[in-house]
Amino acid sequence: MKKLPRVSRSHVFKNRKQILSNPLPFHHDNFSRLGDIFEVEVGFRKRIVFTRNARFIKQVLQTEQKKYQKSSLQTVDLAKYIGHGLLTSNGEHWRTHRRMVQPAFHKKKLQGLISIMHTAIKGELTKIRPNELQDVYPLMGDLAFQVVATSLFSRDDIKKQMSDLKDITEANQRMLIKEMRQPYLNWWYKLSGKIGHHLKISKKARLILSQIITERISENSDKDDLLDMLLKARYEDGRSMSQEQLIDEVLILFAAGHETSANALGFTLHLLAKHPEVQEKAFEEISKIDWEKNLEMEDFRNLGYVKLCIEEGMRLYPPAYYIDRESIAEDEIDGFQIPKNTMLLLAIYELHRDEQFWDAPQNYVPERFDVRNKKDFSDYYFPFGGGPRMCVGNNFAMQEMILTVAEILRKYRLESDIDEIPIDPLISLKPVAVNLHFKLR
Repeated sequence: MKKLPRVSRSHVFKNRKQILSNPLPFHHDNFSRLGDIFEVEVGFRKRIVFTRNARFIKQVLQTEQKKYQKSSLQTVDLAKYIGHGLLTSNGEHWRTHRRMVQPAFHKKKLQGLISIMHTAIKGELTKIRPNELQDVYPLMGDLAFQVVATSLFSRDDIKKQMSDLKDITEANQRMLIKEMRQPYLNWWYKLSGKIGHHLKISKKARLILSQIITERISENSDKDDLLDMLLKARYEDGRSMSQEQLIDEVLILFAAGHETSANALGFTLHLLAKHPEVQEKAFEEISKIDWEKNLEMEDFRNLGYVKLCIEEGMRLYPPAYYIDRESIAEDEIDGFQIPKNTMLLLAIYELHRDEQFWDAPQNYVPERFDVRNKKDFSDYYFPFGGGPRMCVGNNFAMQEMILTVAEILRKYRLESDIDEIPIDPLISLKPVAVNLHFKLR
């Protein structure tokens, strides 16, 4: 077996400031120097394998997925803040709850959420200030959070609780990023009480959700929202989820659902602003929809080009820019041995910009995803992950993003004064600011 190229612990320590603020340039330099797969020393006898090898990524996520599971980054580090739900569990626990939760996100079920989702989106978009320069990212964050909240709870009288939940979710994410990028300081984070503080506010988040769920159960009424679907979900023996498990799943939906959508929307709106010809083509499609009637699934099929715009945005800026896995059995790729208990980080950001697979990969070209181009990108395009652990809410997120982009473009023409948007890679890939001009049509 060939020996994996290695990035030394001293090289990591020397670049620690850059890694903490934005590790993507550091990893890109390593890929350029060492090839599509290498390992990084992060501690005594502890290494992480990084790869942008398309065949290996597909092998890990799909063809040999039984040899891999979620790593401790999610099942331990993230789970301590948001519990053991779909995103943070492995094995039978994950399989059981995947079977229970997945029906809630079936396209037929999402039909019933279109009106709820659309109302929330239109309400948040009233915050747009026409003909002014505005950072749209905070707006997209609030919008995505409200879409999840209203789709879950069908309530508009819990904005204070939802605002507190949003603040807690974001604060815990920032703490987790420090733990992940500075593992050599974790002893200090524990000793100083920083981790303890964030565990304490996590309990506050759980209390907020517990009160909302308890109120719903006491109402004993059908709402046909996501919470209703989760309350009605049953294990094979007929039991329902415990309230603690239900809170875990709801926290996952907030943590994983709102920020990834907000990030993807922020990047896509910036790209549309920089490509007026794409923007106008999308507007022509949007103008053919009757926006005064109740929208149905057929309307989404008629917004195919808007969908292409979002898919291309997620190629250039994939929310899950790295996917973590841990080997539970030995494996090999291209002559490299992957021992059992190896942590891997799959570089989706690098793969989505690889010249081996994409023509002009740095360019924003929504048409590349048009099925009429007869290209199959499924072996190297993973905006929602892949295999059996593919994001359960992908259809929900796409429905939300299409509605949001369409609602914005049908009223406004977007312009931007900046060429490249600054990025902040946290748990998901985040834009630092998305400053746009909204010109009334």
